[in-house]
Amino acid sequence: MLTRLSPGTAARALTEFWSPRVIGELDDAYVKVAKLHGSLTWHSHEHEDELFFILKGHLRIELEDGVVELGEGDLFIVPKGTRHNPVAEEECHVLLVERKTTLHTGEVTTEKTRTLAEQLRPLPLPGAGGDGS
Repeated sequence: MLTRLSPGTAARALTEFWSPRVIGELDDAYVKVAKLHGSLTWHSHEHEDELFFILKGHLRIELEDGVVELGEGDLFIVPKGTRHNPVAEEECHVLLVERKTTLHTGEVTTEKTRTLAEQLRPLPLPGAGGDGS
């Protein structure tokens, strides 16, 4: 079944910060949305790149050798093996593209770390028969 989905609407439907949700699949990658606020944790993905696209707000990605500032409509790819820490001073909505093997916070586990099963939970979208109907 072919489905049209608005990433912005999907991100707005989220109720938890730092809890990405899968909204689609593209070959061996997941397309995810997340609502961010505060700091995640320093981590890396040894074998996977990670694409951030800012849907709303501002995101600072701290890297060991500098900082990348992203605003609405900006895109940044964190290269595999690069330690990084995403920080959102205000609420920020992002679209992420990651390989299906990418662990949420790499080899680091914190209270914000989400399993793939948690990320695959259905979104409560209006009109989708979920919590947001």
